[in-house]
Amino acid sequence: MSRSRTRATGPGRQRVAADPAAAGVDPDPVAVAWTGYLAAARQLDGVRRDAAVAAGEQARAVQTARAELAMVRARLARQEARLREAGVPPISLVPTPPELSEATRSMANSPTAVLAALRSAGDRAEAADAALAARGLVGAAGWPAAARNLLVYAPLALVVPLIQLVVFVATGPGPVTGAALICGLPMPAVAFVAGWLAVGRLFPPAAGGRVDRTTRLGGLVSLVPAVLVSGALLLVLLSG
Repeated sequence: MSRSRTRATGPGRQRVAADPAAAGVDPDPVAVAWTGYLAAARQLDGVRRDAAVAAGEQARAVQTARAELAMVRARLARQEARLREAGVPPISLVPTPPELSEATRSMANSPTAVLAALRSAGDRAEAADAALAARGLVGAAGWPAAARNLLVYAPLALVVPLIQLVVFVATGPGPVTGAALICGLPMPAVAFVAGWLAVGRLFPPAAGGRVDRTTRLGGLVSLVPAVLVSGALLLVLLSG
């Protein structure tokens, strides 16, 4: 009989120990407070970690936005100078109040939005640079064709004569100078072809137009320096 009582009362005691509230026993207030403290601590730690991650991301976004802002400002300053050289009125280069209001609204949310707007502005500035480059040298685009092309033909025509003069100064009249004169004979034609190609690349025509390469001027400019320098050096060699 005692063994059966033990079997009957054993599980009951286990149920009371496992669920004191169900058995009508008041829970331990210390255990309840400890459980609540652990739950609040876990929640607070999660909030703290989320706040730290958000603060770190915001700080990185601010730092990146500052660097992006410096690059965009520098690029816009260069573009403004080039556009003014091309004859664009200064008032056209200043944003209007509605444009400023729209830009302010688009960047009012967070540093991430500011960074996205700056990157978009950088992309637009890069596209504008490409458009300006496609139209050739902005400063000389409005010049007359002869003066504009002279900037290309003249430097190329002077390269070989200058090299011949340097060789003559360094070695004096002799075989080396003679060899430089012989090697320089076809160079005016090479300089002219290079200038002819460069004019078409640097000063592309408008849509449906043709490039004005001023061929006669280019040939004359490419030939005259070579003839003058070669003639002078040849006279020196013959007189020596």
